[in-house]
Formats: sequence, structure tokens, C-alpha cells
Amino acid sequence: MARFEDLRHSFWDTGNDHEVRPALTDRMVEEAERLLKVTLPAPLLDLLRVRNGGQVDDSRAAFPTSRPTSWSSDHVPFDSLMGLGHRERTLSVLDSPYLVEEWGLPTAVVLLSGDGHYWIGLDYRTCGPHGEPSVTWFDADDGSDLALAPDFRSFAEGLTSADAFEDGEGEDVTG
Repeated sequence: MARFEDLRHSFWDTGNDHEVRPALTDRMVEEAERLLKVTLPAPLLDLLRVRNGGQVDDSRAAFPTSRPTSWSSDHVPFDSLMGLGHRERTLSVLDSPYLVEEWGLPTAVVLLSGDGHYWIGLDYRTCGPHGEPSVTWFDADDGSDLALAPDFRSFAEGLTSADAFEDGEGEDVTG
């Protein structure tokens, strides 16, 4: 497991600028927290200050799970992290309220990554809008969710390469 301090500069795929937004400012953070009505975790903001969204390094593109999901028997994908602010034809953390409604997800969630059928998000249901949210996998197709990590820092430290898993990326384990 990587220490969070070591992840800041190895987290991002710096060879790909798809989905990257302009540099994060304190004003952007304040506006995002006002619009989303939550306090965003400091470790997330630390990563977004290095690079405001985009593709993550292949060595950080998966998170192990304690039970099977519709994605795989033992992990979920995390190939990108949405940034703060808008960029044409790219999703942003700020799109969470719309996406939560569109996909029928719990309202106390801020989405970080996903494709519509599944999402990984900050889950404020237990801690409230200004607490430390857990990180949860949401399967929009079957309405299930799975807690991945107690907080964003633990989630980021637990990310690993998808190659580390036997069943391969995206194998449908639902039958």
C-alpha cells in the first residue's frame, strides 16, 4: 500500500491531458463546496491541486473489493478522477447533483469517477455534509452499493494496477 504523500506525483497519467481542467484555485474549491453543499476531503483537494482531474496512472487504476460486483469478482476500475470546474464534453465533480438524479443514486453523494452504469463517489450519508465521507462503489444498473474505503486518503492509498487481478478488467461476473 502506498503512502499518500508518495502518491501526489505518481497518481496521474501525465502523458494524457484528456479531462484535465484548469489549475485548481481556492476560489474554485469554495464555489464547488457551496454548490455541492459539502466539505470536500483535504486529500482529494491535494491531488486535484497537483492536476485538476484526468486519467490516473495505470498503477492506480483499480481498487480491490471484498465481494464481487457487476464489474469483477475482486476489484473495481478507477481509471480517471473528475476534476473541479467545467470543460466542454467532460464530466466534473460539479455534475454530481445532475448525475445522481439521472442515475437514481443516493442524494448525499459526490461522484468522483464512473460511466453511468457504475460510479465511485464520496458517500456523505453517514457522516453528514461536513464530515469525512467514505468512498463507495455504486452500481446504477442493479441499485447496489459497496463501501470501498472509510475515507478518500485510504481509498487513494489502496489503489493498485488492474493487472494485479486474475479475472481481468471488466469481466462480467453476474452471469
